[in-house]
Amino acid sequence: MSGGSSSAPGRFADYFVICGLDTETGLEPDELSGENFEQTPLRRTFKSKVLARYPENVEWNPFDQDAVGMLCMPKGLAFKTQADSREPQFHSFIITREDGSRTFGFSLTFFEEVTSKQICSAMQTLYHMHNAEYDILHTPPTNDKDSCSSTGDCNGTSISKLQRFNSYDISRDTLYVSKCICLITPMSFMKACKKVLEQLHRAVTSPQPPPLPLESYIYNILYEVPLPPAGRSLKFSGVYGPIICQRPSTSELPLFDFPVKEVFELLGVENVVQLFTCALLEFQILLYSQHYQRLMTVAETITALMFPFQWQHVYVPILPASLLHFLDAPVPYLMGLHSNGLDDRSKLELPQEANLCFVDVDNHFIELPEDLPQFPNKLEFVQEISEILMAFGIPPEGNLHCSESASKMKSLRTCDLVSDKRNGNIAGSPLNTCELLKENETIARLQALVKRTGVSLEKLEVREETSSNKDIKIQCDEEEFKIYQLNIKIREVFANRFTQMFADYEVFVIQPSQDKESWFTNREQMQNFDKASFLSDQPEPYLPFLSRFLETQMFASFIDNKIMCHDEDDKDPVMRVFDSRVDKIRLLSVRTPTLHTSMYQKCTTIDEAEKSIELRLAKIDHTAVHPHLLDMKIGQGKYELGFFPRLQSDVLSTGPASNKWTKRNAPAQWRRKDRQKQHTEHLRLDNDQREKYIQEARSLGSTIRQPKLSNLSPSVIAQTNWKFVEGLLKECRNKTKRMLVEKMGREAVELGHGEVNITGVEENTLIASLCDLLERIWSHGLQVKQGKSALWSHLLHYLENRQRKTTSGSFSTSGILLDSERRKSDTSPAMSPLRISLIQDMRHIQNISEIKTDVGKARAWVRLSMEKKLLSRHLKQLLSDHELTKKLYKRYAFLRCDDEKEQFLYHLLSFNAVDYFCFTNVFTTILIPYHILIVPSKKLGGSMFTANPWICISGELGETGVLQIPRNILEMTFECQNLGKLTTVQIGHDNSGLYAKWLVEYVMVRNEITGHTYKFPCGRWLGKGMDDGSLERILVGELLTSHTEVDERQCRTPPLQQSPSMIRRFVTISPNNKPKLNTGQMQEAIGEAVNGIVKHFHKPEKERGSLTLLLCGESGLVSALEQVFQHGFKSPRLFKNVFIWDFLEKAQTYYETLEQNEVVPEENWQTRARNFCRFITAINNTPRNIGKDGKFQMLVCLGARDHLLHHWIALLADCPVTAHMYEDTALIKDHTLVNSLIRVLQTLQEFNITLEASLVKGIDI
Repeated sequence: MSGGSSSAPGRFADYFVICGLDTETGLEPDELSGENFEQTPLRRTFKSKVLARYPENVEWNPFDQDAVGMLCMPKGLAFKTQADSREPQFHSFIITREDGSRTFGFSLTFFEEVTSKQICSAMQTLYHMHNAEYDILHTPPTNDKDSCSSTGDCNGTSISKLQRFNSYDISRDTLYVSKCICLITPMSFMKACKKVLEQLHRAVTSPQPPPLPLESYIYNILYEVPLPPAGRSLKFSGVYGPIICQRPSTSELPLFDFPVKEVFELLGVENVVQLFTCALLEFQILLYSQHYQRLMTVAETITALMFPFQWQHVYVPILPASLLHFLDAPVPYLMGLHSNGLDDRSKLELPQEANLCFVDVDNHFIELPEDLPQFPNKLEFVQEISEILMAFGIPPEGNLHCSESASKMKSLRTCDLVSDKRNGNIAGSPLNTCELLKENETIARLQALVKRTGVSLEKLEVREETSSNKDIKIQCDEEEFKIYQLNIKIREVFANRFTQMFADYEVFVIQPSQDKESWFTNREQMQNFDKASFLSDQPEPYLPFLSRFLETQMFASFIDNKIMCHDEDDKDPVMRVFDSRVDKIRLLSVRTPTLHTSMYQKCTTIDEAEKSIELRLAKIDHTAVHPHLLDMKIGQGKYELGFFPRLQSDVLSTGPASNKWTKRNAPAQWRRKDRQKQHTEHLRLDNDQREKYIQEARSLGSTIRQPKLSNLSPSVIAQTNWKFVEGLLKECRNKTKRMLVEKMGREAVELGHGEVNITGVEENTLIASLCDLLERIWSHGLQVKQGKSALWSHLLHYLENRQRKTTSGSFSTSGILLDSERRKSDTSPAMSPLRISLIQDMRHIQNISEIKTDVGKARAWVRLSMEKKLLSRHLKQLLSDHELTKKLYKRYAFLRCDDEKEQFLYHLLSFNAVDYFCFTNVFTTILIPYHILIVPSKKLGGSMFTANPWICISGELGETGVLQIPRNILEMTFECQNLGKLTTVQIGHDNSGLYAKWLVEYVMVRNEITGHTYKFPCGRWLGKGMDDGSLERILVGELLTSHTEVDERQCRTPPLQQSPSMIRRFVTISPNNKPKLNTGQMQEAIGEAVNGIVKHFHKPEKERGSLTLLLCGESGLVSALEQVFQHGFKSPRLFKNVFIWDFLEKAQTYYETLEQNEVVPEENWQTRARNFCRFITAINNTPRNIGKDGKFQMLVCLGARDHLLHHWIALLADCPVTAHMYEDTALIKDHTLVNSLIRVLQTLQEFNITLEASLVKGIDI
């Protein structure tokens, strides 16, 4: 395969690059790196250039000059004098191409003496200017001279002395400048590249010249060293010694060559797991350190540990100074920011922190976003990792000594170290692990916790790592081998978490019914994974994490990949490895079927993985050609000691003419196809076509993987921001759609979208992700950041503006009344409408003491607005203050792109189509004001009423207890803890005074924060001797729809569901109240009622409605049975009401006399009769003043609860009292009809019916 072909030959390195100071162009200050001129000239940054690269270009990896220049020396050139320390620094970097593929760079930066006189004198001049400016700025005014000298010395002068001290004098100082050599490679063999560069640098600085010219070594690495094939190891020669690298086979975890050890030492296990969780949930992550290599190591480790998932968003482990504006990218990102080691974290201006995870790598400190869910089995997971680390002598809390700032910080930070923020770092030597363990608090805590879960940890193994068979001679040094071992162990433990968690994920993948082409085109509409069913199988504690993880881009892409490659051949290598592991777990669990318990399964694949690495290192599969003399002109290749030379480009620009070396040395297994496959394997580019498809299919706002590292003209920045704006809008469209489809459930499923049910956890996840999106939109293009939540700070500004305006007198748009409410003629009393007010809603949130943070307030405000169906309207109002928006946002911000903003508000408007209770159900402990309105009947002198009424309101979360109502006051507001959705109202009075009769039409109750209004129809008397003699009634309510248009009709038309009591208005009041039903209709009504209850129990628990409505509502079970018993009931003489209850009491008397006369039919029948009598007696003896219909309702509810209804019907059908009190045509006398009725009621037996407390108060059966 010739080097010229466009697909990459398997070469170890593509380019060798030298960057540094270009003496031709001289000193160019690098303005983009910011904060330049107040610094002394030695501290400023100057532009660096790519001075040389060999070869000029290779087709398969075109050279990106800007990117390489920026990332080799991200802070530009640095100058030092002989007084400063000049240790060489190594760091690696990544260049991500448009298509998502990556190239790796490894660079070594060292200092060389500046020989150019111009540069030295330029530096001297800069210093003169700087000092002159400094003296002008910092000399105290002349008249204060005496006071200054008398107090010793002014601050100003002491600072300027310091600043001037750090100076450069051409006559006595030697000036040094940074230079860097760099390898650009297709695969990340970090350790090998580091050795190559270090040996090259050593060759230049050591007094003895190297055996061969430098060109020979560089030529060798560029053209003669191949990439090791998968599963093989390779040895090649550096300047001073052999270098070994090895590559995992296709069945192992992918190549990863950074030391995991360092990450755990820097951060500690707890922090690493938290950071890992943030990355999996696609939060924005910002790493902060003064070492580029640390940034890179942490970023690469966290993304490697995600196997089999891949980070899908912006990934810039080293963010060059000139790209700082990128921090306000409104998309998930993982970026590394270089700190100069002087500034404190507090000085760092971050555009948004609502969902930012900030990691201060050097100081062992991490700030987490709010409400981060727990990683499943976190405790045991941390425990398992800790054991491995301790076996290698690394304390689980990490090791502060490895952070170089430790010595600097010691004096400053001792007070902080005490505070738990820094996770109790242990000081002292990390070597004696056993001792450490005994005194280690974290482990003690872990042990205590794990003990509670029933696992014994007495024998916490601290094995000294010994390689399993000592006779194997390993070719690399001990230290390096340890790093390999630790890496693979930790990675296996992490990978094992996912193989356990997603062991049966394949079952839930929804394979597309159509061909791939059309699947792509409709990709976004399609559900690719049955989330609801998957989650319903998971243990409860996993849900908060998993339900959010399933919504991420990385999970979606993973499943897309799965759908894309049915057949083994075109399977993504990562997928192949993961699937084979999952299959193994499945085989195991077939033998010992484990249900999804949260039992922790430890990793079992470690030994095998370790073994394969050991074997590769013991027997090197391939040795590359040794470096040799090149065909160079005589006299070339000489150089001065301490200076990296300009190399001979003619010998380095092209490789060997024929690729004999590959044929000569390559083992037979390196077939051409094989080689190509291996090369692409870890670049994850398996076949371009598929990659391209998935890229297109999923370009959900993640169109930008890495900012263009090129000329940063305003137009490029604008274009990038434009991409962000489009991405945000697209994301908003998809989120709203997903939420609506979830919410509309049934209809949506019939229309062929997605899954049926949505659990509470899932709904919360979706709303949380909507809040994240809003925070990202609000922080895009912010001018100045205030507070952690951009949305809340905008709301506060708005509030302040409004208050200013109102004080100045124009009191206009404080709140909007609903029009229809104004128009309503005052015939029926109604509540005065709630004002729609953005500010009022903010006040409600500010009054909730439970919410402490800005981010929390913003989220609560979004939830409240969603529940009130005002989100779109409120945001529109907020953004209508154009002055404010202009003041707060830059021109390119999303909120200032008018069309996009309109579309965005329009998408949010669609939420008004469904009912959310996302505020009520989440803030369950807050105090809520409720407003009550009681509407008595106008016709029948309610005003003469003399008794003292009371009311008690119950909801899904609790009840108020009895509230006394002052007489003649029919409207009142009171506060109590959130009741949730309201279900029933009990209303009654104490029967005092002359006229203790009260006819109540209905009761209205409104939640003053969310505006939900419930209507509880009654329409019956409360009073002894009236109606059925009831002094209290239980009313069943329903939520009124708040549509403005419907509003007017609503109050006049009877409500959809009514209280039980609406059912029998008596001859005395309204003879035409209920149409008489025929037997067929009655059977149907019973069937419907029972069916409703059955359906209720088939829904997942989180979404069941109110069971009370199904029992006592208008078409509920009580009402249907009432119809049955009234059918053919002999009508009494005029003006005397006979109630069903009277009939039941007579039946009871009959059975009791039977017992006394000891006329005993069969046993079974007897227990039924006894039960029946017991219930009737209990209900009659209740201390409550419930009327006869209320008692009947109670009996039916209790009968349903205890599954006795069908027995009682059978009992009553045979009772002589029935024959006496019913016409012959009555349904209860028709045996076939009664039998079918019994069969229908029997279906309720399998359900466990629990009754609301208000229905059965005062009865204990």
